[in-house]
Amino acid sequence: MECIAYKAGYKYQLKEDYESPIDIRQDVNVVTQFIELTPDGVLTIRKGYAWDGPSGPTFDTLNFMRGSLVHDALYQLMRERHLDEDTYRNKADRLLQKICREDGMSMIRAWWVYEGVHLFGKPSADPSRDKPFTRAPEGCPQSA
Repeated sequence: MECIAYKAGYKYQLKEDYESPIDIRQDVNVVTQFIELTPDGVLTIRKGYAWDGPSGPTFDTLNFMRGSLVHDALYQLMRERHLDEDTYRNKADRLLQKICREDGMSMIRAWWVYEGVHLFGKPSADPSRDKPFTRAPEGCPQSA
């Protein structure tokens, strides 16, 4: 039987590489299949990266998309233990707020965005909460 393995829960897929300097730095270069973070704070998210967009009781607006991309990538690095959650989670949350403001979001909405992820986002950065994968069709073995 031919099987596929996939992860559910994603709405968007990056169609071009995205690169930006950010104020998150550590001593080592982090390189994953779709994300790279250099010691001098250059974040690269590769074409093909999938993310779920803005989370919570909100709307997926254009002034929220870039921030949600960067934030989701940084939280993924925390889940995968490339970044320490205690050290970098608040920095990632503040960066989301900053990018949303740069992209034209109102100050009040950007503040609510920050408060939402700061208060309720911890499980999304937790390494034990990585999205499971599923194999299809029915009858495929579910373990790698």
